[in-house]
Amino acid sequence: MSKLRTIDSFFKRKEVDTPENSSKIPRIELEENPDLNSPIVESEDIHFTSSTLYSKEIDIFSLQRYPGLRPPMWDYPVNQRDEIRRAYLKMGPYQIHLSKYPFSGSKKHPRRFQASWFVQFASWLEYSPSKDAAYCLPCYLFTMKASQRSGWDVFTAIGFRNWKKINDGKHCAFFNHIGEDPCSCHNNAVKAGEDLLKQSQHIDKVMNTQSSEQILNNRLRVKASTDIVRWLAFQGCAFRGHDETPDSKNRGNFLEMLKLLASYNDKVGKLVLENAPKSSKYTSPKIQKEILEVLAKKVRNKIREDVGNSKFCIIVDEARDESKREQMAIILRFVDDDGFIQERFFDLVHVKDTSALTLKNEISVVLSHHCLDIQNIRGQGYDGASNMCGEWKGLQSLFLKDCPSAYYIHCFAHRLQLALVAASREVVFVHEFFSNLNFIINVVVVSCKRHDDLQAAQATQIAHIIAIDELESGKGANQIGTVKRACDSRWGSHFYSICSLLQMFGATCSVLENIIKEGSTYSQRGDANAAYKMITSFQFIFILHLMKEIRGITDVLTQVLQQKSQDILNAMNMVSTTKGLIQKLRNEGWENLLENAVSFSKKFDIDIPELSSRYVQGRGRHQRDHITIEHHYHFEIFNATIDFQMQELDSRFGEGATKLLALSSALDPKNAYRSFNIDDICCLAEKYYPLDFSENEKINLRFQLKHFEVDVLTNPKFQSLSSIADLCRRLVETEKSKTYHLIDRLIRLVLTLPVSTATSERAFSAMKIVKTRLRNKIEDEFLANNLVVYIEREIAKNFDLDSILDDFVSLKERK
Repeated sequence: MSKLRTIDSFFKRKEVDTPENSSKIPRIELEENPDLNSPIVESEDIHFTSSTLYSKEIDIFSLQRYPGLRPPMWDYPVNQRDEIRRAYLKMGPYQIHLSKYPFSGSKKHPRRFQASWFVQFASWLEYSPSKDAAYCLPCYLFTMKASQRSGWDVFTAIGFRNWKKINDGKHCAFFNHIGEDPCSCHNNAVKAGEDLLKQSQHIDKVMNTQSSEQILNNRLRVKASTDIVRWLAFQGCAFRGHDETPDSKNRGNFLEMLKLLASYNDKVGKLVLENAPKSSKYTSPKIQKEILEVLAKKVRNKIREDVGNSKFCIIVDEARDESKREQMAIILRFVDDDGFIQERFFDLVHVKDTSALTLKNEISVVLSHHCLDIQNIRGQGYDGASNMCGEWKGLQSLFLKDCPSAYYIHCFAHRLQLALVAASREVVFVHEFFSNLNFIINVVVVSCKRHDDLQAAQATQIAHIIAIDELESGKGANQIGTVKRACDSRWGSHFYSICSLLQMFGATCSVLENIIKEGSTYSQRGDANAAYKMITSFQFIFILHLMKEIRGITDVLTQVLQQKSQDILNAMNMVSTTKGLIQKLRNEGWENLLENAVSFSKKFDIDIPELSSRYVQGRGRHQRDHITIEHHYHFEIFNATIDFQMQELDSRFGEGATKLLALSSALDPKNAYRSFNIDDICCLAEKYYPLDFSENEKINLRFQLKHFEVDVLTNPKFQSLSSIADLCRRLVETEKSKTYHLIDRLIRLVLTLPVSTATSERAFSAMKIVKTRLRNKIEDEFLANNLVVYIEREIAKNFDLDSILDDFVSLKERK
């Protein structure tokens, strides 16, 4: 059997640079001394069948070269056809020169292909040895399957092999294929190929040669869409409508606002909506999302720029959104170049579960994506959940393994709320009071009618008090409100619930009396009667005033802890102040509180027990001779409640609980003026931040502190500082941060420690505004971008339209 060789064995591949671009295209050339005695077959190792063809993007450098095997042009992906055509045109027609071409036709008059035809029809003629047929490269490239002309597939798919018609004078098949008409199919294909190869005719060049007027019109359309997207994102409004067709009465916020904008600006009106070209309206949902993505990306880049190479803290919390998907909010806390503490919402990530490892991996992905090194984390702020604060497998322990200086601080606001709730439940009478309070409020505002009755009664009472000159009137004064429910998970809600009931006590009693008389069912009348007995008891009134005093003192601390710029040392000082005021209330506040409770009871005709009489306890009316009613209220309620409160605060905010905070207090200006402890400050740097100071810097720090004590602490500009945050800003303002750079670095590290997770809680409140019941199908990425722009609108509003437009254009090739 003769040895078969493939065409690949006859030819060698060479890569040549084309003048149009620098990409290398395979070019086939004849070997110098091929063995022409062996039969030839076309290689099948790179043959593609139409059934498996092009379900994915085609590699231009692996295109089928042989005319007999390459698939028809219409089988290629539409968006790649021009690129494939350009590659084939650059490679040129497949013109193989053989010493002997196979014979065909009748045995009496055999004919075969002639190599001389390649010279006469060099620009388009191709030959396939396996099919022994001739093809036309331009017609193959530009003839579509839908062509209905006779013989359209001869030179494109089937191949021409009737060689006797070639040397037939005017009836030559090749000349007939070209045609005398300049607009023949072949000539049109050749012209299309020439246009495609002309660099000036490429689509990207055509776009670049548009008139300046067209460019300005397109930019104006995008600017109008950008302004609308930004405004809707700032307000947390929906973008799209249920029906956005031209005949719809409400096409959604975006299109309706664009229509409104066009009605006030003729220049915009002539270019948008129905007046815009179909290919460049810039109003599709995809365009809206891309513009919002550009805005969110610019906000994140600005936050990343502000963080720079400084150390930062992560504040993380999770919550479910409207579609019951677990979302994790990531907040970055850092000190900027001007010395201000910043807490910036950075991203919202959907997590499949809340295990510590999953959360850690997602946070790491976000940080690494924005080139934020985990080694620069110097604080972690979470709530008290076990998956977050666990010492062995919690999120804080996982980060501590990667970064030993990433100290975890349990949210101070959560600590305070837990202390208040726990203290309330420890005293039986106080726990019973809050249960009764919720029951009373539920009875009063359970229906719209009762709520209206409550406000009507309040309006009547206010009008009466004003008429007898016991209440002053004025703008914004004496507004009619309602009673508020208390909730353990809402910080400060107990205080507002108590205050609202005190303000509307008379109206509440009036509504309860009306329900007792006019209730439609026995259950309504019974509940109202029980609630009325509760609210008109002296014990309820006494505890109501006691809780108002205690919760009023702690509410100030609650509000302070929720501030973004709060530093941990000032927060600890506020905790100490709060405990001091509560202790003062226990030592000095009994008589004043009792007097207020008695006065309030007399005002609303509530029976006041004889305080000196014996206190009766239990069903059997067991009397304790040594216990009076006053003793019961003073020691078993007043003192016991305050003692449990102090015990909880000491347990959760103990000064000796965290050595780090104790040492950090040496930097507090209020303490420094009294006694500036250099040893504690040096110990802070050496023990807790060893990676942030070299050995030489630790030595120099002590000498800088000595100069700092003499220079800064005696400077009048530093005398009125109230917190370590003020000290940091003042050092920057006076440029002493450069002189005492090691002290400034240490102060910034302490300021980076988190205080509370209030910023993440506010992010979830914003999430409820953006992702509502009617918008519960918002995609995670779109939701995150929306929240970044909505929450950090202070940053987003500073970007000018031109910069947004430039970034929008850079996303992909556009007009």
